[in-house]
Amino acid sequence: MPRMSPDPASAPGDRVAVSASLVVFGATGDLAHRKLYPALASLANAGQLPGRLTVVGNARRAISNEEFAEDVRNAVEKAGDGDSPGRRDALDQLGVRFRFVPGSVDDADTFQQLRAELEDIDAGRDGGGNVLYYLSTVPSVFGTIASGLGKAGLAHEPPGTFRRIVVEKPFGRDVETARHLDDQLHQHFREHQIYRIDHYLAKETVQNILALRFTNTVFEPLWNRRYVDRVEITVAEQLGVEHRGAFYEQSGVLRDIVQNHLLQVLALTAMEPPASFAADAIRDEKVKLLRSIRPLEPSELPDRVVRGQYTADTIDGVDVCSYREEEGVAPHSKVETYLALRLDVDNWRWAGVPFCVRAGKRLQRRATEVALRYKSVPFLPLPAGAVDSLEPNVMTLHIQPDEGITLSFAAKVPGQTLQVRTVPLDFSYRETFAERAPEAYERVLVDAFLGDATLFIRGDEVHTAWEIVQPVIDAFERDAVPLAFYPAGSWGPTESNNLLGGDETWRKS
Repeated sequence: MPRMSPDPASAPGDRVAVSASLVVFGATGDLAHRKLYPALASLANAGQLPGRLTVVGNARRAISNEEFAEDVRNAVEKAGDGDSPGRRDALDQLGVRFRFVPGSVDDADTFQQLRAELEDIDAGRDGGGNVLYYLSTVPSVFGTIASGLGKAGLAHEPPGTFRRIVVEKPFGRDVETARHLDDQLHQHFREHQIYRIDHYLAKETVQNILALRFTNTVFEPLWNRRYVDRVEITVAEQLGVEHRGAFYEQSGVLRDIVQNHLLQVLALTAMEPPASFAADAIRDEKVKLLRSIRPLEPSELPDRVVRGQYTADTIDGVDVCSYREEEGVAPHSKVETYLALRLDVDNWRWAGVPFCVRAGKRLQRRATEVALRYKSVPFLPLPAGAVDSLEPNVMTLHIQPDEGITLSFAAKVPGQTLQVRTVPLDFSYRETFAERAPEAYERVLVDAFLGDATLFIRGDEVHTAWEIVQPVIDAFERDAVPLAFYPAGSWGPTESNNLLGGDETWRKS
């Protein structure tokens, strides 16, 4: 039997949130309605919420406690898929209480009212003295909320209780703003109280990268420069920016996806084995990996970076507009909706192996995956004509939409002659496991209640990720990297193939 980690992961039956008050800033907003409230209801149905939970909402608009409770129920019902009867009433059946504190986060009186509400809840022993603050707001007020909580004494942790603050992305816009936001948070909260979300890390297949690598003898020895020729990471969306045109004008795909989701997946894929699956052991190795990525020099960016923007075309028989025609987008915008990078990891495991990463909107189909392309065999002892479309072995980790793993390998074609063809070996989560995979926000909420920071991002991770992409941000602002155009429904600018070298092309995800 293998030796177990001194910090084994909790068994599923142990993962029940502790009694607490959940304070949702931006409680009437889109994120809370689409993600948080349905996740709470699913957790209630699964028996993972405590019997004593109070949800305290905050927003500028004043509504009563009863109206807030009904608003949550409606959000849960709207998000239902028909497979979970009783979802609308799941929180009520568990005895979850609802309270609402109206007011602006710019107003100190709002936080005094919140303090009084929390003291009243604790007087009835409904929250156990624990509070989880969830910032479901625009990023520009993250620092303001943290300051308001701190000045009202709501960040202080009495003995035996916790005060945690959950911060959504984007965490800053560049190195400077990320550090400024961190300074604002740390004025009132200690690092162990801050939970920075990247919901991609809560996806089953992203977590399975760790299980695949570190619990299987057959894979880990092949996970290095000796066998891997290159690594491709793709985050492709078929949708355009939709109603987020104004937001995208301020972010682009670099800030929206590459700096956070994509680099986090890269770190998990390439990091060294942790000493345990404890939060800091994993996050230490992720930071080491990110710090091993070779800095991008301004002079080499034209050969390492491709930025693109989609133009009008037809997808599945439907005409779609160009990015510049989207609502809220400037008519001559140069904001990227596609970005491809060639990165190098300067360490013993990966030296010489290019990491080619790409992300984009309005691509041919939705697909998020990691593909390890292995080196070709040095010699084929086969007669002429025996090989039919033989490609190098590829291991592909499918993250969305169909979670699973595919390994391609060579096999003989049935028949009396010797012919070899590349064939896939597939594993599908949906077909293999009867258990329902939890939604990302379900896992995020339980972990935050339990104080398990494994799937949250530490401050030094955020800063290091921004340092990696900062040269690209600077180059875009100087217009030092040309903007390529690609038709909606394609796989992006053809120029991105140049990052792979030779006549290579990206995998058709």
